[in-house]
Amino acid sequence: MSSTNKLSPLEAGKYGQSITFHSSTIVRSPSFIKRVNSSATEQTHFRKWIQENLRKKSCAYFVESEDVPKATRPVCECGYAKSQHSEEALKAGQLQGERWNATKHIQQFPTDAFGDIAFEGLGQKSGKYVRVSNDTAPVALYQLMTKYWELDPPHLLISVTGGAKNFNLKPDLRYMFLRGLMKVAQSTGAWIISGGSFTGVMKYVGEAVRLCNMTSTQKEKQIIAIGVASWGIVHNRDSLVDTHGKFPATYYVDEENQGRLSCLDYNHTHFILVDNGTQGHYGVEIPLRTQLERYISKQRMGTEDAGLEIPIVCVVLEGGPGTLSTIHGAMSNGTPCVIVEGSGRVADILATAADLPMTEITIPFIQKQLRTFFAESYNMFSEREIILWTKKIQDIIRMRELLTVFRPDTSRNNDLDVAILQALLKASTSHGHKWQENLDHQLQLAIAWNRLDIAKQHIFTDDKQWKSSHLYQAMFAALVGNKHGFVELFLEYGVNLNEFLSPRMLVRLYNNIPHHTPLYKKLRKVVDSEKHPQIGDKMETNKKVLLHHVSVLLQELLGEFMEPLYKQPSISSRKSFDMKTIRRQQDEFYEGQLDSPERDLFIWAILMKRKNMASIFWRQGMDSIAASLIACKILKKISSEENDTDLSELMEELAQEYEDQAVGLFTECYRKHAKRAQKLLVRVSASWGNTTCLRLALEAESKKFMAHGGVQDLLTKIWWGELSVETHTWQILLCLMLWPAIYSKLITFRQNDVRKKELSSNAEFSVKVESLLTRQRSLIHKEEDVKPLSCWQQLRAFYTAPVVVFYWNVLAYFGFLWLFSYVILIDFHSQPSGREYLLYAWIATLVCEELRQFLYDPDSFGFRKKALLYINSAWNLMDVAAILIFIVGLVCRLFPATFYHGRVIFALDFIIYCLRLMHIFTVSKTLGPKIIMLEMMMKDIFFFLFLLFVIIVAYGVANHAILIHNDERLNWIFHGVVYKSYLMLYGDIPTDISYSGFDLNQCSVNGTDPYQPKCAEHNSIGEPIFPEWLTILLLCLYLLFTNILLLNLLIAMFNYTFQVIQDNTDKIWKFQRYSLIEEYYTRPPAPPPFIIFSHIVVLIECATCKQSKRKHKKFKKQLDEKEEADILSWENIIKENYLVKQTRNQNQSVNEQVKCTLEKVELVAEVLDVNRESNKFEVMEQTIHHLEDQMLQSMRALNWIMNTLMNKDFSSRENAPALVISDGRIKNKEDVGEEGDLKPKYHIKARSLVYPDSNIERFPVPDEMVPWQVKFTEYNPPSYTAERPDENRLTRKTAPLADCLDSGLDGDTAIVNESLQNRVNPDHVNPVGRTGLTGKGSLHSFGCNLMMEPIITRFHRNSDNSVVVKGSKNVLELLVVQYPGEDWTLPAGILNPGQKFPKKLKLILNAKMMSMFQNLQNEALKIYRGYVDDPRNTDDAWIETEVLNFHLNEGNSLINTLTSRADSGVSREIRLPFLQQGSVQEIMAKWQVMEQGVPVCMVYKDYLQTVAGNHSAHF
Repeated sequence: MSSTNKLSPLEAGKYGQSITFHSSTIVRSPSFIKRVNSSATEQTHFRKWIQENLRKKSCAYFVESEDVPKATRPVCECGYAKSQHSEEALKAGQLQGERWNATKHIQQFPTDAFGDIAFEGLGQKSGKYVRVSNDTAPVALYQLMTKYWELDPPHLLISVTGGAKNFNLKPDLRYMFLRGLMKVAQSTGAWIISGGSFTGVMKYVGEAVRLCNMTSTQKEKQIIAIGVASWGIVHNRDSLVDTHGKFPATYYVDEENQGRLSCLDYNHTHFILVDNGTQGHYGVEIPLRTQLERYISKQRMGTEDAGLEIPIVCVVLEGGPGTLSTIHGAMSNGTPCVIVEGSGRVADILATAADLPMTEITIPFIQKQLRTFFAESYNMFSEREIILWTKKIQDIIRMRELLTVFRPDTSRNNDLDVAILQALLKASTSHGHKWQENLDHQLQLAIAWNRLDIAKQHIFTDDKQWKSSHLYQAMFAALVGNKHGFVELFLEYGVNLNEFLSPRMLVRLYNNIPHHTPLYKKLRKVVDSEKHPQIGDKMETNKKVLLHHVSVLLQELLGEFMEPLYKQPSISSRKSFDMKTIRRQQDEFYEGQLDSPERDLFIWAILMKRKNMASIFWRQGMDSIAASLIACKILKKISSEENDTDLSELMEELAQEYEDQAVGLFTECYRKHAKRAQKLLVRVSASWGNTTCLRLALEAESKKFMAHGGVQDLLTKIWWGELSVETHTWQILLCLMLWPAIYSKLITFRQNDVRKKELSSNAEFSVKVESLLTRQRSLIHKEEDVKPLSCWQQLRAFYTAPVVVFYWNVLAYFGFLWLFSYVILIDFHSQPSGREYLLYAWIATLVCEELRQFLYDPDSFGFRKKALLYINSAWNLMDVAAILIFIVGLVCRLFPATFYHGRVIFALDFIIYCLRLMHIFTVSKTLGPKIIMLEMMMKDIFFFLFLLFVIIVAYGVANHAILIHNDERLNWIFHGVVYKSYLMLYGDIPTDISYSGFDLNQCSVNGTDPYQPKCAEHNSIGEPIFPEWLTILLLCLYLLFTNILLLNLLIAMFNYTFQVIQDNTDKIWKFQRYSLIEEYYTRPPAPPPFIIFSHIVVLIECATCKQSKRKHKKFKKQLDEKEEADILSWENIIKENYLVKQTRNQNQSVNEQVKCTLEKVELVAEVLDVNRESNKFEVMEQTIHHLEDQMLQSMRALNWIMNTLMNKDFSSRENAPALVISDGRIKNKEDVGEEGDLKPKYHIKARSLVYPDSNIERFPVPDEMVPWQVKFTEYNPPSYTAERPDENRLTRKTAPLADCLDSGLDGDTAIVNESLQNRVNPDHVNPVGRTGLTGKGSLHSFGCNLMMEPIITRFHRNSDNSVVVKGSKNVLELLVVQYPGEDWTLPAGILNPGQKFPKKLKLILNAKMMSMFQNLQNEALKIYRGYVDDPRNTDDAWIETEVLNFHLNEGNSLINTLTSRADSGVSREIRLPFLQQGSVQEIMAKWQVMEQGVPVCMVYKDYLQTVAGNHSAHF
């Protein structure tokens, strides 16, 4: 392989890792080629990468082939014509005269075919392609696909194989295959890999891709189909060649003229064209395709935190001999295969054999199947090929856990996608996992595929019990992968969110956010802007997102009115900077519990824009109204910041849904209990930053929620204070003027009304109560609860009511305006009068009130938050502006020189104070909406003025430049350019529209007169010389644009604004009403200027640190713990009823009823189909059961007869035949076959088709031909003996025959002798039978090669040296070693003659230890002695092993010599150097706890079970 095909370790690691992907929120980015069209730099980088990493192969030596017809000559041995060779290749062939050799004469060059491929005449069908060498590294291809082709790493790899020639499928089977392949690829995000040509099974794969693209509108739901084909068999491949790439390359599908070649399938999305330098040879791509599939299957999907290796499955449709080899190789590598029964040939043979036990799969059976399914070509099969087929099929059927047969006719669920996924789940059980680990792996696969149906049917079954802790990792994976269905399933199966979601787990969730999302960028910005770095970040370059970073982001989205939801962990030892202590404190914080995990997951889901996930945790959590309003606020903020219009609208719609949700739930609460519902509005929520629902609705601008009747009822009660809401305005005004009227019945108080109602209800209740004493106590108690207001309380309640404060301030404000206008109109002298001093005092009280509002902090927000809230109000800014302008005017009027200017400033300031009246009248239901309309129209007019200014300036400058020459007076330029043009809007159009009738006496010719405009351009006699027609045309166009277009546009804008507000007048007014009520609720009772006394009281309270009794209690109420729990539980109950009602309404909708009806019809149709199929076998099954019952009765009768005869001494019991009476039914053939396959009768590994570490192929030996006693005429095995440079194999001694097993050659001597004829070494015969190979192979000697497998054990101990006990049994440890590049194993090995211990054991033991072990050998327990089924075995050489258990007791000096224990009791690994082939290598050793699930323990499971039994230990 060329060096350019190799990637650096950094790149290989980078592209070998998995990447995080979430289907419901990720939109695939545009293709790389579209980007490079706009970026020459990226396009150059792409081409450079292609040329450096990907190669092609070309023949560099032309030798004419004589095997081709003369009509097609001259053709090279490589298959290409002479004209397709370079001049250098032609010259080399003429000069050298060598025989053509592919290894020597085919060379690599940078590839010249890559880019986009567009199929001509097939619409928009296009894909990507590349030509690569068959020696290309799979990592380079994977990097090409994921980085440059921008394919998302798959969650499943489907390798489709089968017939390469066209074949017909039954219509039903074809539809099932297409639908199943499309469904599994779409649901799992799979890649489909096939041959890519427009023929055979590849054509059906292309049809599935086309069907998917036709039915799917979302790009992420489209199928990725990768065609891996041989470059030399592609028809019209010349159109793909260009050294700089083609974007796109036009490709023609020409089946008529393709000959022996094949066209590419136009439905595949990507093509990898494998080139070995030859033409016309099929199967060139198979090795590279196998390597690529194997490499992809080793990559991890999902996140680094919750990912697993990409599963791979092989789907077989029809097929020939090549397909059988592909299946055999795939299953040998652990790849599960799905066979589609009914597709023909190989698939049907395997489907038939899958039902049989191994004993019935014989050579005659295979011959019969070949005659049936290969009738036309059966005569072409040789005897060896039939034997080879038998051997391969036996090997395939033996791996039943990897084989799944899809039977469309008999399957209850006729879906290929289910069969594919079931095959992967079944295959996962063969990986040596423990029961729970196997279930976890299956569950992770189901989550990765997002197949909830598979999980419910095959994983979460009644016979499998799940603990909550077992689902935590799966829960994390479902959250990260946005699999909301699995999250609901896990919650149903008892996942405890309080235990699952620790602060550390929440941090993991936020650190697994995809890097391309706006949320990740915002969080990284917060992390990077942190002033004080995190403890521990001094050693980490990439700082993690922590919870206090999330809290900062939430405050940016929600506002400053809330307290932080997550506080930064306090580290007590910052000064000493004891890292160990700090780490411990951080661990204690992050391993604790969160206050509300449902809230935290809800916030996370909202930030991730995952609607369904957020809905789950909203239903699970408490305080649901506040949660909905929080979501509404966050989503509206995200929508306003989103640049993508479609996504912004989607977020706005979702925000509206949560607003409707909050309104709907509050409506249900208000209907059930109005007072409790209103208490929910003002209750301080500790879960949501100590804020209230009312405040959240205000900040979220939820007009619909604020306009709710229950909210308005609460605001109305607050507005009227202790007064009855039925009080009229004239009554309040009258009492303001005549305060004694308060004590008359003119004013009623709400508390008195409540008392009357309660007393009347108690009186009614007292009639029903039997006990007079109880009645009296109840009445007394109620009377004590609600007492009548005293005179002072009535007076205080009246003047502190917000409505009374409002009217007081209105009257005072009118008085202020009257005083202000009187001063500036009548009483404004150089020496201020008393009324002017009164005005200044009045203004001073207004200043004090603004300061109080600015500093007043009832919610304890802090100065910064309060300042921001104050500045956000436009009315506050208007007040500040009016005060500042008044101060400027006051300063000016104090000086005689600026006295008049001060008066002018006062006059302008008066305008602002008058406009301030609009805020006061927003409380009016009539005037309030109109004022809001004015505010909105003011915004519209600013945009209009911008357009108007452009038109005015354009016309004014052009017209003035035409008429006037070089006028340097700026005032007259402004007059002519702007002022005149602006006045034309209001009809001030000049009578002389051509400007030609000017009078020289009314203008200045030279522009020297400052009081006259400059004359227009004219000649010496006073006639105009400018083009009059042009000025008329400009004027007409100007008036057309301004008076007609722009003014009508303004009218239309105003009309639209009016309609929008008019339609929502009630909502908008009710929303604006809150701020006014809150302002006058917190305002002192006395109006200006008497308000100064209230300010003095406030100052005294601040100086004495005395808290005000009236602390915003109507808008914010702190409940005690019991009351808080009760009201939240009540809200949760109402929420459940609300959700039930919503579901019922949804189910009653027309669309939902149609959907349910359709599902029921499909279910009934499926049941009918199943019954129709099952009825065919029902009669036969009943007949068989009847015969079984009759046979059972006959056996019992015969048994009774025999017993009776024996009791009469007619015969002895020893001579009686045995009758076995079984009341069970006959087992299924498949079950019998599987039971028989568990313990194979003959060796299997020793008959592997390819000898290990070589290219030697064994002669195929089917199961029935293994014994030497069976005649096998065709048996002609090759001979192989590996060369060993370190020893002389001619003088090599064999093992003593006494140490070996008996050859087992009993039986027909003639057959055995015939079987052993012509053997290389007839003295040594494999005792089990034939292996398909003679010679020593890679073993040391002929005959048996002795092997020792020492199992060195000791008891596993804790740090206090006590033995670890599990399930009342002691736990064992065993010594394992690891060679470089190998897995952990026992220190076992083959013993050379004279050796007593294997090499691996000697490497970790010194001479003293070896002598100790030799002494222990006699005491060792013999676990097993016998033949080993090893792939290195041959007919002449084999391995026999002796398994010994060396147990080290506590008193043994070797127990802690090998490896020492750490403080925790866990043994450490040791590294021991040794010399191998001139280089120093390391072997590792450790003590491994002996338990199931550990890979090394599963390899030696049978031996370890015996060891554990001997020591009564756990395993």
